[in-house]
Amino acid sequence: MAPVLERPAEPGPSGVAELELLKQRAAERIDEAADRLGALSRAIWSAPELAYEEHGAHRELTRFFEREPPAASWAVQPHFGLPTAFRAEWAPPEAAAGSGALQLAFLCEYDALPALGHACGHNLIAEVGAAAAIGLRAALEGVAAPPPVKVVVLGTPAEEDGGGKIDLIEAGAFKDLDVVFMAHPSQEDAAYLPDVAERDVTVKYYGKASHAAAYPWEGVNALDAAVLAYNNLSALRQQMKPTWRLHGIIKHGGVKPNIIPSYSELIYYFRAPSMRELQVLTKKAEDSFRAAALATGCTVEIKSGAHDYYNVLPNKTLCSAYMENGKKLGIEFISEDAMSNGPSGSTDFGNVSFVVPGIHPYFYIGTDALNHTEQYTEAAGSQEAQLYSLRTAKALAMTALDVIFKPGLLEGIREEFKLKLQEEQLLNAPA
Repeated sequence: MAPVLERPAEPGPSGVAELELLKQRAAERIDEAADRLGALSRAIWSAPELAYEEHGAHRELTRFFEREPPAASWAVQPHFGLPTAFRAEWAPPEAAAGSGALQLAFLCEYDALPALGHACGHNLIAEVGAAAAIGLRAALEGVAAPPPVKVVVLGTPAEEDGGGKIDLIEAGAFKDLDVVFMAHPSQEDAAYLPDVAERDVTVKYYGKASHAAAYPWEGVNALDAAVLAYNNLSALRQQMKPTWRLHGIIKHGGVKPNIIPSYSELIYYFRAPSMRELQVLTKKAEDSFRAAALATGCTVEIKSGAHDYYNVLPNKTLCSAYMENGKKLGIEFISEDAMSNGPSGSTDFGNVSFVVPGIHPYFYIGTDALNHTEQYTEAAGSQEAQLYSLRTAKALAMTALDVIFKPGLLEGIREEFKLKLQEEQLLNAPA
């Protein structure tokens, strides 16, 4: 993490006014680029691609920054840690040669869902990240003596499956960043939602094939094991904490009714508010899987996914700054109680939040449709979503300007980050 920058004294009224002018310039630049940004989003939305296969979206985004006027002003690394990841950065010419620059990063997601396409609006996440970055850059270009700062955009693939951000963490992509920003489409505007820890597992049962009518007693039914496992976990829900979740599918259950299935496969997701609770839930679920194998005479193989998703660490200091800017733009945020107790999912941004302070707000896109539905796919590609997406990008860019120019804000963000990490370490310590 870059060293703490020396800050000027608390600005007087003229300083505050100048900062507001910079925010206005950031918003103006986003409006000026609205057509290009909308085209970028639409291109990604129109050709949905699954995790780690986002070659078209990756190409659209890297070209966007390579062609952002003036030409070659963004330094673009088109394959950054992963084939479909990228990094683009810009620094004021006066500050580019200096070391220890404050590095603020905007994250873009762009993978889609099987069968549904962009039913989680990742095309809008990509657009918001790109828009906020060019807005911040335009504001900094208007500063006569800009501070040492780098504006970074990270293209982070595979959020829906695999955890591309975790791959990039392991590759060192976040090690020099000071604050990260992104925003996710939803049904309301929330500066924070309690996204939880998540683990996915694949369960395989191996039995023995036999003729289902002539001599079924010679078979060992792997489908029975899968069905028992599914029912075991359904029964387990009665004894689960209200904040725990598990859900799964039977992916493979046999090939023909008159053949005793010798193989079956399930995929399950487990979720809990913390990694410690996730371990407890995982143990209960795995016992249920093994019980089904014992009951049917099958053998079982249980394999966790490549990465666990951590719960997202909140940063109220940063969230407060974002809300202050968002309200100026007309964003109506849900209450703090609704934020703390609202429904949530999981994201690999949680792992990022353990490495660098950041913000992951949610934003309304003009519909009450729920994520991961056909209706949300349609809304994510609509013109109406553009107004709300660009408004969110403006709020992110304005908040980044606060981090750069408001004395004490960065230090407050860092201090809260350290405290939250310490709290999490105590929470997840062995009992």
